Amino acid sequence: MQYIDLKSRHQLIGDKINARIQKVMEHGQFILGPEVREVEEKLAQYTSTKHCVTVSSGTDSLLIALMALGIGAGDEVITVPYTWISTAEVISLLGAKPVFVDIRPDTWNMDESLLEADITDKTKAIITVSIYGQCPDMDVINEIAKKYNLPVIEDAAQSFGATYKGQKSCNLSTIGSTSFFPSKPLGCYGDGGALFTNNDELAEKFRWIRVHGQERKHHHPILGINGRMDTIQAAILLEILELFPDEVQKRENLGQTYSEGLAHLGGLETPSIGEHNTSVYAQYTILSEQREQIKQSLKEKEIPSVSYYSVPLHLQPVFKNLGHQAANFPVAEQVANQCLSLPMSPYLKKSEQNEVIDSILEMFE
Repeated sequence: MQYIDLKSRHQLIGDKINARIQKVMEHGQFILGPEVREVEEKLAQYTSTKHCVTVSSGTDSLLIALMALGIGAGDEVITVPYTWISTAEVISLLGAKPVFVDIRPDTWNMDESLLEADITDKTKAIITVSIYGQCPDMDVINEIAKKYNLPVIEDAAQSFGATYKGQKSCNLSTIGSTSFFPSKPLGCYGDGGALFTNNDELAEKFRWIRVHGQERKHHHPILGINGRMDTIQAAILLEILELFPDEVQKRENLGQTYSEGLAHLGGLETPSIGEHNTSVYAQYTILSEQREQIKQSLKEKEIPSVSYYSVPLHLQPVFKNLGHQAANFPVAEQVANQCLSLPMSPYLKKSEQNEVIDSILEMFE
């Protein structure tokens, strides 16, 4: 059994993807070719945002977003400690300080009730993370941000395709940022990412920054990076996008089946989906004090599982200078200590999912 099945989709549309790639080979515009503009238009349409700007990776999308906002030395950016390191890494790379807010015990997203207490006169932005496929309570977060005139970046690397109060992830705040890493809900065949905004000025800056701050040929009004998406990856995404709505539905169905099959177990917590949310279950993650036993039991049956973010960011040695200690963010630490993600992809077979569920049930008997 594969933890994430990336082969089945290609078996479905491999010929179409190969034809798309061949077209790129023939026109030879390997950087910022016509497929890049086409996929940007389709992604903007999908999310109902005014602008989509594709970039080289999800990490670079966050970096470019902060650069466009002018974040730099002496600034503070609020985010969460339970996420992949790139969320905070990009803050530090610009000389700013990551300020962590603990997560909620139910959705494992930012605890919006704790947010305001960490805002200072040095705070210049907020980065929320839509963990495991669902969005935080963005209305509350946006309202607090508006009170202090702060931009909000949604790190939606795991939630592209999900909704919050009927609106698509990536169109819920000042800037939406996502990743097209192959294992993401919408993944290409290499690195890639995108930025979304309804702000014309920010979109223009995104486009400049991804080509070394270049406004026009040989004219660089701001500093930038080499942050462009390859045309081949854009071409691949165009074909995968045709399947994506069906894959989102498959993910929702699989997530519900997991939850229904495991919900009654006393020593295990299944994902709690917010009242106004849908989830794309980038990972289907459970919590249990018996995580290691579950993991070993599954391994013995050749069922893969992964403990994501098992060391939260405030305890990572690279952020030692921030002065945090164990127990500073108790919910993040509890989730990190107990989380286990089970096999999940749109093409997970029903028989495979039943095998996972039955194996966990057997362990709790």
